[in-house]
Amino acid sequence: MKRTTAKRRQLSNAPIISLEHVSKAYSAGAPALNDVNLHINKGEFVFIVGDSGSGKSTLIKLLLRELLPSSGRIVVNGTDVVRLRRRQIPKFRRNLGVVFQDFRLLKDRNVYENVAFAQRIIQKSGREIRKNVPSILSTVGLAGKYKARPKQLSGGEQQRVALARALVNKPQILLADEPTGNLDPKNSWEIMNLLEKINNNGTTVLVVTHNREIVNDMQKRVVTMKKGVIVSDEEKGGYIDED
Repeated sequence: MKRTTAKRRQLSNAPIISLEHVSKAYSAGAPALNDVNLHINKGEFVFIVGDSGSGKSTLIKLLLRELLPSSGRIVVNGTDVVRLRRRQIPKFRRNLGVVFQDFRLLKDRNVYENVAFAQRIIQKSGREIRKNVPSILSTVGLAGKYKARPKQLSGGEQQRVALARALVNKPQILLADEPTGNLDPKNSWEIMNLLEKINNNGTTVLVVTHNREIVNDMQKRVVTMKKGVIVSDEEKGGYIDED
């Protein structure tokens, strides 16, 4: 497995995400993950790619502590995820921003309220919310849409709201699971450019995607999975066509 290290030496020595010999088996069939080792340093931008059933979604769920591995060790931002008690999980997730393909916005609330909701969960004061929400909406280009409801927005705008909500608490890690899956090419590139901007500001970004054009053009680190194992890890990689 080819891997260059020049860029990684410039980043933090301790990985911000570390999986060591991680396997995950469900009740039937082949394991979703099989002895996976993966280390992502602070400040990296990493694509996770692979066909359906390759283990990408399971990987994200393990990082979020939605699932526990069958074996192995997972450390995220200094926390041993496997040893977390249930009551500790919400606090652990505060340092993780998450964006999904289907946006998952609150349909009965406007843009401002959708983003403010993430701040209220962690009990930010009204003063902090009034400062932070407009700031992050400006970052994602939605300062003028703060009163709009999700149904009044385009798909690209809805994903920007989801991104603002994921970022308003200033997470150290952003996990994006097929963030362009429901978007046209123009909006897809706008979201990816935002993710790159966020990464340039210091946030570690992990993107699961099927979008070959984006992966090939952006030339970031690309981790390719197949049938539960990592088959390629390239510093500036592309989307590998499966046989």
